[in-house]
Amino acid sequence: MPPQLETTQVKPETGASVLQLFTWEEIAIHSGQGSSKQDQWLVINRKVYDISSFYRKHPGGSRVISHFAGQDATDAFAAFHKNETLVKKYLNSLLIGELAPDQPCCEPNKNESLIKDFRDLCVTVKKMGLMNANYLFFALIFLHIILLDLAAWIIIYYYGISWMPFIFSIMAFATAQVQYGWFQHDLGHISVFQSTKWNQWSHMIVMGLLQGGTPSWWKHMHNQHHAKPNCYRKDPDLNMHPLLFSLGKPLSWELGKMKKKSLPYNHQHKYFSVVAPGAIVPFFQLIIFYFTYTRKKWLELLFIVLFLVRNFLMYIPLMGFKIFVAYYFSARFLQACWFIWVTQMNHIPMQIDYDKNLDWVSGQLAATCNVKQSWFNDWSTGHLNFQIEHHLFPMMPRHNYWKVAPLVKSLCAKHGVNYQCKSLLTAFADILHSLKESGDTWLEAYLHA
Repeated sequence: MPPQLETTQVKPETGASVLQLFTWEEIAIHSGQGSSKQDQWLVINRKVYDISSFYRKHPGGSRVISHFAGQDATDAFAAFHKNETLVKKYLNSLLIGELAPDQPCCEPNKNESLIKDFRDLCVTVKKMGLMNANYLFFALIFLHIILLDLAAWIIIYYYGISWMPFIFSIMAFATAQVQYGWFQHDLGHISVFQSTKWNQWSHMIVMGLLQGGTPSWWKHMHNQHHAKPNCYRKDPDLNMHPLLFSLGKPLSWELGKMKKKSLPYNHQHKYFSVVAPGAIVPFFQLIIFYFTYTRKKWLELLFIVLFLVRNFLMYIPLMGFKIFVAYYFSARFLQACWFIWVTQMNHIPMQIDYDKNLDWVSGQLAATCNVKQSWFNDWSTGHLNFQIEHHLFPMMPRHNYWKVAPLVKSLCAKHGVNYQCKSLLTAFADILHSLKESGDTWLEAYLHA
Protein backbone atom coordinates (compact mmCIF):
# COMPACT_ATOMS: atom_id res chain seq x y z
CA MET A 1 0.00 0.00 0.00
CA PRO A 2 1.26 3.52 -0.74
CA PRO A 3 2.02 5.68 2.25
CA GLN A 4 -0.71 7.96 3.60
CA LEU A 5 -0.83 11.50 2.31
CA GLU A 6 0.60 14.10 4.62
CA THR A 7 -1.91 16.61 5.94
CA THR A 8 -1.67 20.16 4.64
CA GLN A 9 -0.48 22.44 7.41
CA VAL A 10 0.28 26.14 7.85
CA LYS A 11 3.58 27.41 9.13
CA PRO A 12 2.79 29.81 12.05
CA GLU A 13 5.80 32.04 11.35
CA THR A 14 5.06 32.62 7.64
CA GLY A 15 1.45 31.61 7.05
CA ALA A 16 2.60 29.58 4.04
CA SER A 17 0.92 26.24 3.45
CA VAL A 18 2.86 22.99 3.46
CA LEU A 19 1.83 21.01 0.40
CA GLN A 20 0.77 17.38 0.66
CA LEU A 21 3.41 14.88 -0.41
CA PHE A 22 2.68 12.12 -2.89
CA THR A 23 4.39 9.10 -4.39
CA TRP A 24 4.34 8.11 -8.05
CA GLU A 25 2.21 5.09 -7.11
CA GLU A 26 -0.46 7.34 -5.65
CA ILE A 27 -0.48 9.62 -8.66
CA ALA A 28 -0.81 6.69 -11.08
CA ILE A 29 -4.12 5.75 -9.44
CA HIS A 30 -5.69 9.01 -10.64
CA SER A 31 -5.36 8.24 -14.35
CA GLY A 32 -8.98 8.78 -15.35
CA GLN A 33 -9.31 5.15 -16.37
CA GLY A 34 -12.15 2.74 -15.73
CA SER A 35 -15.12 3.97 -13.71
CA SER A 36 -13.30 7.10 -12.47
CA LYS A 37 -12.87 8.92 -15.77
CA GLN A 38 -13.04 12.32 -14.12
CA ASP A 39 -10.48 11.51 -11.42
CA GLN A 40 -7.35 12.93 -13.06
CA TRP A 41 -4.06 14.12 -11.60
CA LEU A 42 -0.78 14.90 -13.30
CA VAL A 43 2.71 16.11 -12.41
CA ILE A 44 4.56 19.16 -13.76
CA ASN A 45 8.01 19.96 -12.37
CA ARG A 46 7.36 17.79 -9.30
CA LYS A 47 4.13 19.65 -8.52
CA VAL A 48 0.91 17.62 -8.41
CA TYR A 49 -2.21 19.08 -10.02
CA ASP A 50 -5.80 17.87 -9.86
CA ILE A 51 -7.27 18.49 -13.31
CA SER A 52 -10.50 16.56 -12.70
CA SER A 53 -12.68 19.66 -12.99
CA PHE A 54 -10.37 21.57 -15.37
CA TYR A 55 -9.60 19.24 -18.26
CA ARG A 56 -12.86 20.04 -20.07
CA LYS A 57 -11.95 23.76 -19.98
CA HIS A 58 -8.37 23.26 -21.14
CA PRO A 59 -7.73 25.69 -24.07
CA GLY A 60 -5.63 23.10 -25.89
CA GLY A 61 -8.43 20.54 -25.77
CA SER A 62 -9.83 18.26 -23.09
CA ARG A 63 -8.33 15.07 -24.46
CA VAL A 64 -4.71 16.14 -24.83
CA ILE A 65 -4.34 17.02 -21.15
CA SER A 66 -6.26 13.91 -20.09
CA HIS A 67 -3.79 11.72 -21.97
CA PHE A 68 -1.24 12.53 -19.23
CA ALA A 69 -3.54 11.79 -16.30
CA GLY A 70 -1.65 9.75 -13.71
CA GLN A 71 1.65 10.60 -15.41
CA ASP A 72 4.47 13.14 -15.52
CA ALA A 73 3.55 15.90 -18.00
CA THR A 74 6.57 18.15 -17.43
CA ASP A 75 8.15 17.87 -20.88
CA ALA A 76 4.83 17.91 -22.71
CA PHE A 77 3.86 21.05 -20.78
CA ALA A 78 7.09 22.76 -21.85
CA ALA A 79 6.64 21.61 -25.45
CA PHE A 80 3.12 23.00 -25.85
CA HIS A 81 3.21 26.27 -23.89
CA LYS A 82 5.11 29.28 -25.20
CA ASN A 83 4.70 31.37 -22.04
CA GLU A 84 5.09 28.92 -19.16
CA THR A 85 5.17 31.67 -16.54
CA LEU A 86 1.75 32.96 -17.59
CA VAL A 87 0.21 29.48 -17.75
CA LYS A 88 1.56 28.52 -14.33
CA LYS A 89 -0.50 31.32 -12.78
CA TYR A 90 -3.63 29.49 -13.89
CA LEU A 91 -2.24 26.21 -12.62
CA ASN A 92 -1.97 27.48 -9.05
CA SER A 93 -5.68 26.89 -8.41
CA LEU A 94 -5.23 23.23 -9.40
CA LEU A 95 -2.17 22.60 -7.21
CA ILE A 96 -2.80 19.98 -4.52
CA GLY A 97 0.71 18.88 -3.56
CA GLU A 98 4.13 17.82 -4.71
CA LEU A 99 6.29 14.75 -4.98
CA ALA A 100 7.79 13.54 -1.75
CA PRO A 101 11.53 14.34 -1.42
CA ASP A 102 12.45 10.66 -1.72
CA GLN A 103 10.66 10.36 -5.09
CA PRO A 104 12.72 10.55 -8.31
CA CYS A 105 12.03 13.33 -10.83
CA CYS A 106 10.21 10.86 -13.06
CA GLU A 107 8.31 7.60 -12.78
CA PRO A 108 10.47 4.60 -11.77
CA ASN A 109 10.26 2.98 -15.23
CA LYS A 110 11.80 6.01 -17.01
CA ASN A 111 15.38 6.97 -17.77
CA GLU A 112 16.11 9.80 -15.34
CA SER A 113 19.48 10.56 -16.92
CA LEU A 114 17.96 10.91 -20.40
CA ILE A 115 15.22 13.19 -19.09
CA LYS A 116 17.73 15.42 -17.34
CA ASP A 117 19.95 15.66 -20.42
CA PHE A 118 16.99 16.50 -22.64
CA ARG A 119 15.87 19.28 -20.32
CA ASP A 120 19.41 20.65 -20.36
CA LEU A 121 19.24 20.51 -24.16
CA CYS A 122 16.00 22.53 -24.10
CA VAL A 123 17.81 25.25 -22.14
CA THR A 124 20.68 25.19 -24.66
CA VAL A 125 18.26 25.40 -27.59
CA LYS A 126 16.65 28.54 -26.16
CA LYS A 127 20.04 30.14 -25.48
CA MET A 128 21.07 29.46 -29.09
CA GLY A 129 17.96 31.31 -30.27
CA LEU A 130 16.59 28.28 -32.11
CA MET A 131 13.07 28.99 -30.89
CA ASN A 132 13.08 32.37 -32.66
CA ALA A 133 11.60 32.66 -36.13
CA ASN A 134 13.13 34.25 -39.20
CA TYR A 135 10.30 36.44 -40.49
CA LEU A 136 11.88 36.79 -43.94
CA PHE A 137 11.87 33.01 -44.35
CA PHE A 138 8.15 32.74 -43.58
CA ALA A 139 7.35 35.82 -45.68
CA LEU A 140 8.98 34.18 -48.70
CA ILE A 141 7.20 30.91 -47.96
CA PHE A 142 3.85 32.71 -47.88
CA LEU A 143 4.63 34.73 -51.02
CA HIS A 144 5.50 31.69 -53.10
CA ILE A 145 2.26 29.97 -52.03
CA ILE A 146 0.18 32.99 -53.07
CA LEU A 147 1.92 32.97 -56.45
CA LEU A 148 1.14 29.27 -56.90
CA ASP A 149 -2.50 29.93 -55.98
CA LEU A 150 -2.71 32.76 -58.51
CA ALA A 151 -0.93 30.70 -61.16
CA ALA A 152 -3.66 28.04 -60.97
CA TRP A 153 -6.28 30.65 -61.89
CA ILE A 154 -4.15 32.48 -64.47
CA ILE A 155 -3.53 29.24 -66.40
CA ILE A 156 -7.28 28.68 -66.79
CA TYR A 157 -7.95 32.36 -67.51
CA TYR A 158 -5.43 32.59 -70.36
CA TYR A 159 -5.39 29.06 -71.78
CA GLY A 160 -8.90 27.78 -71.10
CA ILE A 161 -9.95 24.32 -69.98
CA SER A 162 -8.38 22.10 -72.63
CA TRP A 163 -6.61 19.08 -71.16
CA MET A 164 -3.08 20.38 -70.78
CA PRO A 165 -3.80 23.71 -69.03
CA PHE A 166 -6.55 22.02 -67.01
CA ILE A 167 -4.10 19.47 -65.60
CA PHE A 168 -1.37 22.03 -64.97
CA SER A 169 -3.85 24.26 -63.17
CA ILE A 170 -4.99 21.38 -60.97
CA MET A 171 -1.37 20.64 -60.10
CA ALA A 172 -0.72 24.30 -59.21
CA PHE A 173 -3.90 24.51 -57.13
CA ALA A 174 -3.11 21.26 -55.26
CA THR A 175 0.50 22.33 -54.67
CA ALA A 176 -0.65 25.66 -53.26
CA GLN A 177 -3.09 23.89 -50.95
CA VAL A 178 -0.38 21.51 -49.73
CA GLN A 179 1.95 24.40 -49.04
CA TYR A 180 -0.85 26.31 -47.28
CA GLY A 181 -1.18 23.16 -45.18
CA TRP A 182 2.46 23.21 -44.15
CA PHE A 183 2.25 26.95 -43.41
CA GLN A 184 -0.89 26.67 -41.29
CA HIS A 185 0.90 23.87 -39.47
CA ASP A 186 3.66 26.34 -38.56
CA LEU A 187 1.11 28.87 -37.33
CA GLY A 188 -0.84 26.24 -35.41
CA HIS A 189 2.32 25.32 -33.52
CA ILE A 190 2.88 28.99 -32.56
CA SER A 191 6.23 28.90 -34.35
CA VAL A 192 6.00 31.89 -36.72
CA PHE A 193 5.31 34.90 -34.50
CA GLN A 194 6.43 35.57 -30.93
CA SER A 195 2.88 36.57 -30.00
CA THR A 196 0.49 33.65 -29.50
CA LYS A 197 -2.45 35.80 -30.64
CA TRP A 198 -0.70 36.74 -33.90
CA ASN A 199 -0.15 33.05 -34.61
CA GLN A 200 -3.74 32.17 -33.74
CA TRP A 201 -5.32 34.88 -35.91
CA SER A 202 -2.98 34.15 -38.81
CA HIS A 203 -3.75 30.46 -38.40
CA MET A 204 -7.46 31.18 -38.67
CA ILE A 205 -6.98 33.26 -41.83
CA VAL A 206 -4.68 30.80 -43.61
CA MET A 207 -6.59 27.70 -42.52
CA GLY A 208 -10.01 29.23 -43.14
CA LEU A 209 -9.86 31.80 -45.95
CA LEU A 210 -7.03 30.21 -47.93
CA GLN A 211 -7.50 26.50 -47.26
CA GLY A 212 -11.15 26.09 -46.31
CA GLY A 213 -10.49 24.36 -42.98
CA THR A 214 -11.12 24.84 -39.28
CA PRO A 215 -8.13 25.62 -37.02
CA SER A 216 -10.01 24.53 -33.88
CA TRP A 217 -10.55 21.03 -35.20
CA TRP A 218 -6.93 20.85 -36.38
CA LYS A 219 -5.70 21.96 -32.96
CA HIS A 220 -7.99 19.47 -31.19
CA MET A 221 -6.67 16.57 -33.26
CA HIS A 222 -3.05 17.53 -33.85
CA ASN A 223 -2.18 18.35 -30.24
CA GLN A 224 -3.23 14.84 -29.26
CA HIS A 225 -1.06 13.38 -31.99
CA HIS A 226 1.97 15.27 -30.70
CA ALA A 227 1.27 14.41 -27.09
CA LYS A 228 1.05 10.65 -27.64
CA PRO A 229 2.17 9.78 -31.18
CA ASN A 230 1.30 6.27 -32.38
CA CYS A 231 -0.48 5.50 -29.07
CA TYR A 232 -3.73 3.76 -29.89
CA ARG A 233 -6.83 5.50 -28.47
CA LYS A 234 -4.75 8.59 -27.70
CA ASP A 235 -3.37 9.53 -31.12
CA PRO A 236 -6.37 10.36 -33.37
CA ASP A 237 -4.22 9.75 -36.45
CA LEU A 238 -4.73 6.06 -35.67
CA ASN A 239 -8.52 6.32 -35.90
CA MET A 240 -8.32 4.58 -39.29
CA HIS A 241 -7.44 1.44 -37.28
CA PRO A 242 -9.38 -0.82 -37.64
CA LEU A 243 -11.95 0.89 -39.85
CA LEU A 244 -9.76 0.95 -42.98
CA PHE A 245 -6.36 -0.42 -41.94
CA SER A 246 -4.77 -2.67 -39.33
CA LEU A 247 -1.79 -0.77 -37.97
CA GLY A 248 1.16 -2.11 -35.99
CA LYS A 249 1.89 -5.74 -35.24
CA PRO A 250 0.63 -5.76 -31.59
CA LEU A 251 -2.70 -4.17 -32.51
CA SER A 252 -3.03 -6.31 -35.63
CA TRP A 253 -2.50 -9.51 -33.65
CA GLU A 254 -5.08 -8.36 -31.10
CA LEU A 255 -7.56 -7.54 -33.85
CA GLY A 256 -7.02 -10.88 -35.54
CA LYS A 257 -7.52 -12.81 -32.30
CA MET A 258 -10.87 -11.04 -31.86
CA LYS A 259 -11.82 -12.22 -35.39
CA LYS A 260 -12.58 -8.66 -36.45
CA LYS A 261 -12.19 -7.07 -39.85
CA SER A 262 -13.74 -4.27 -41.87
CA LEU A 263 -11.58 -4.85 -44.95
CA PRO A 264 -9.13 -7.59 -46.02
CA TYR A 265 -6.17 -6.13 -44.13
CA ASN A 266 -3.75 -8.63 -45.63
CA HIS A 267 -4.18 -6.63 -48.87
CA GLN A 268 -4.03 -3.18 -47.27
CA HIS A 269 -0.63 -2.40 -48.75
CA LYS A 270 -2.27 -2.69 -52.17
CA TYR A 271 -5.27 -0.46 -51.53
CA PHE A 272 -3.59 2.12 -49.25
CA SER A 273 -2.61 4.48 -52.08
CA VAL A 274 -6.23 4.91 -53.21
CA VAL A 275 -8.32 4.27 -50.10
CA ALA A 276 -6.41 6.52 -47.67
CA PRO A 277 -6.60 9.75 -49.72
CA GLY A 278 -9.99 8.76 -51.11
CA ALA A 279 -11.38 8.56 -47.57
CA ILE A 280 -9.75 11.78 -46.39
CA VAL A 281 -11.28 14.03 -49.06
CA PRO A 282 -14.99 13.53 -48.21
CA PHE A 283 -14.24 13.17 -44.50
CA PHE A 284 -12.46 16.51 -44.39
CA GLN A 285 -15.21 18.27 -46.35
CA LEU A 286 -17.85 17.00 -43.93
CA ILE A 287 -15.99 17.29 -40.63
CA ILE A 288 -15.21 20.99 -41.03
CA PHE A 289 -18.91 21.86 -41.20
CA TYR A 290 -19.91 19.40 -38.49
CA PHE A 291 -17.20 20.57 -36.09
CA THR A 292 -17.73 24.31 -36.59
CA TYR A 293 -21.52 23.96 -36.26
CA THR A 294 -21.57 21.69 -33.19
CA ARG A 295 -18.82 23.67 -31.43
CA LYS A 296 -20.42 26.99 -32.48
CA LYS A 297 -17.25 28.26 -34.14
CA TRP A 298 -19.17 30.79 -36.21
CA LEU A 299 -16.19 32.91 -37.29
CA GLU A 300 -14.36 29.83 -38.54
CA LEU A 301 -17.49 28.71 -40.38
CA LEU A 302 -17.74 32.15 -41.99
CA PHE A 303 -14.14 31.91 -43.21
CA ILE A 304 -14.83 28.48 -44.72
CA VAL A 305 -17.85 29.84 -46.56
CA LEU A 306 -15.80 32.80 -47.80
CA PHE A 307 -13.16 30.35 -49.08
CA LEU A 308 -15.80 28.53 -51.12
CA VAL A 309 -17.33 31.79 -52.38
CA ARG A 310 -13.88 33.03 -53.43
CA ASN A 311 -13.22 29.89 -55.47
CA PHE A 312 -16.72 29.87 -56.95
CA LEU A 313 -16.29 33.45 -58.17
CA MET A 314 -12.80 32.80 -59.51
CA TYR A 315 -13.40 29.54 -61.38
CA ILE A 316 -17.08 28.93 -62.16
CA PRO A 317 -17.31 31.84 -64.63
CA LEU A 318 -14.34 30.31 -66.49
CA MET A 319 -15.36 26.66 -66.55
CA GLY A 320 -18.94 26.23 -65.33
CA PHE A 321 -20.15 24.52 -62.16
CA LYS A 322 -19.83 20.85 -63.18
CA ILE A 323 -16.29 21.19 -64.51
CA PHE A 324 -15.34 23.21 -61.43
CA VAL A 325 -16.54 20.39 -59.15
CA ALA A 326 -14.38 17.92 -61.09
CA TYR A 327 -11.48 20.38 -60.98
CA TYR A 328 -11.83 21.06 -57.24
CA PHE A 329 -12.11 17.45 -56.08
CA SER A 330 -9.35 16.28 -58.43
CA ALA A 331 -7.06 18.86 -56.82
CA ARG A 332 -8.22 17.84 -53.35
CA PHE A 333 -7.49 14.18 -54.11
CA LEU A 334 -4.01 15.05 -55.36
CA GLN A 335 -3.47 17.15 -52.23
CA ALA A 336 -4.66 14.26 -50.03
CA CYS A 337 -2.23 11.85 -51.73
CA TRP A 338 0.65 14.26 -51.12
CA PHE A 339 -0.42 14.81 -47.51
CA ILE A 340 -0.90 11.13 -46.71
CA TRP A 341 2.45 9.95 -48.05
CA VAL A 342 4.41 12.74 -46.38
CA THR A 343 2.76 12.49 -42.96
CA GLN A 344 2.61 8.70 -42.78
CA MET A 345 6.18 7.98 -43.94
CA ASN A 346 7.35 9.18 -40.53
CA HIS A 347 4.88 7.23 -38.40
CA ILE A 348 3.31 4.08 -39.89
CA PRO A 349 6.64 2.20 -40.12
CA MET A 350 7.38 3.01 -36.48
CA GLN A 351 6.15 1.49 -33.21
CA ILE A 352 2.34 1.52 -32.92
CA ASP A 353 0.82 0.28 -29.68
CA TYR A 354 -1.07 1.33 -26.57
CA ASP A 355 0.44 4.09 -24.41
CA LYS A 356 3.48 2.70 -22.57
CA ASN A 357 4.03 5.97 -20.66
CA LEU A 358 7.53 6.42 -22.05
CA ASP A 359 9.56 9.52 -21.31
CA TRP A 360 9.16 12.39 -23.80
CA VAL A 361 12.29 11.61 -25.85
CA SER A 362 11.82 7.83 -25.98
CA GLY A 363 8.12 8.17 -26.80
CA GLN A 364 8.68 10.60 -29.65
CA LEU A 365 11.64 8.68 -31.11
CA ALA A 366 9.77 5.37 -30.96
CA ALA A 367 6.99 6.87 -33.07
CA THR A 368 8.90 9.07 -35.52
CA CYS A 369 11.72 8.92 -38.03
CA ASN A 370 13.45 11.41 -40.32
CA VAL A 371 13.97 11.67 -44.07
CA LYS A 372 17.29 12.93 -45.40
CA GLN A 373 17.68 16.64 -45.96
CA SER A 374 17.63 18.15 -49.44
CA TRP A 375 16.11 21.26 -50.94
CA PHE A 376 13.28 19.22 -52.50
CA ASN A 377 12.62 17.16 -49.37
CA ASP A 378 12.51 20.27 -47.19
CA TRP A 379 10.12 22.06 -49.53
CA SER A 380 7.81 19.18 -50.45
CA THR A 381 7.34 18.09 -46.83
CA GLY A 382 7.23 21.50 -45.17
CA HIS A 383 10.43 20.42 -43.35
CA LEU A 384 8.53 17.48 -41.83
CA ASN A 385 11.38 15.34 -43.09
CA PHE A 386 12.82 16.50 -39.73
CA GLN A 387 9.94 14.81 -37.95
CA ILE A 388 12.03 13.84 -34.91
CA GLU A 389 13.13 17.39 -34.19
CA HIS A 390 9.63 18.68 -34.87
CA HIS A 391 8.12 16.27 -32.37
CA LEU A 392 10.69 17.01 -29.69
CA PHE A 393 10.36 20.79 -30.18
CA PRO A 394 6.92 21.39 -31.76
CA MET A 395 7.12 25.18 -31.31
CA MET A 396 10.52 25.45 -33.02
CA PRO A 397 10.44 27.29 -36.38
CA ARG A 398 11.01 24.73 -39.12
CA HIS A 399 14.04 26.50 -40.59
CA ASN A 400 15.98 25.66 -37.40
CA TYR A 401 15.42 21.89 -37.42
CA TRP A 402 18.66 21.19 -39.26
CA LYS A 403 20.57 23.20 -36.65
CA VAL A 404 19.26 21.23 -33.68
CA ALA A 405 19.42 17.83 -35.42
CA PRO A 406 23.13 17.16 -34.56
CA LEU A 407 22.42 17.90 -30.90
CA VAL A 408 19.46 15.51 -30.89
CA LYS A 409 21.55 12.81 -32.59
CA SER A 410 24.25 13.18 -29.91
CA LEU A 411 21.66 12.91 -27.15
CA CYS A 412 20.19 9.77 -28.70
CA ALA A 413 23.63 8.19 -29.25
CA LYS A 414 24.60 8.85 -25.62
CA HIS A 415 21.50 7.13 -24.25
CA GLY A 416 21.08 4.38 -26.85
CA VAL A 417 17.87 5.77 -28.34
CA ASN A 418 17.32 4.75 -31.97
CA TYR A 419 17.48 7.77 -34.32
CA GLN A 420 16.28 6.73 -37.78
CA CYS A 421 16.93 8.75 -40.94
CA LYS A 422 16.04 7.41 -44.41
CA SER A 423 15.93 8.43 -48.04
CA LEU A 424 12.57 9.70 -49.29
CA LEU A 425 11.91 6.67 -51.49
CA THR A 426 12.87 4.27 -48.69
CA ALA A 427 10.49 6.08 -46.34
CA PHE A 428 7.66 5.72 -48.87
CA ALA A 429 8.43 2.04 -49.45
CA ASP A 430 8.53 1.39 -45.69
CA ILE A 431 4.89 2.50 -45.42
CA LEU A 432 3.85 -0.35 -47.72
CA HIS A 433 6.25 -2.84 -46.13
CA SER A 434 4.87 -2.01 -42.69
CA LEU A 435 1.27 -2.30 -43.86
CA LYS A 436 2.01 -5.69 -45.40
CA GLU A 437 3.67 -6.96 -42.20
CA SER A 438 0.76 -5.74 -40.08
CA GLY A 439 -1.74 -7.23 -42.52
CA ASP A 440 0.05 -10.60 -42.49
CA THR A 441 0.13 -10.51 -38.69
CA TRP A 442 -3.61 -9.85 -38.61
CA LEU A 443 -4.33 -12.71 -41.03
CA GLU A 444 -2.18 -15.15 -39.04
CA ALA A 445 -4.03 -14.33 -35.84
CA TYR A 446 -7.40 -14.27 -37.60
CA LEU A 447 -6.94 -17.76 -39.03
CA HIS A 448 -4.98 -19.53 -36.30
CA ALA A 449 -5.00 -17.69 -32.93
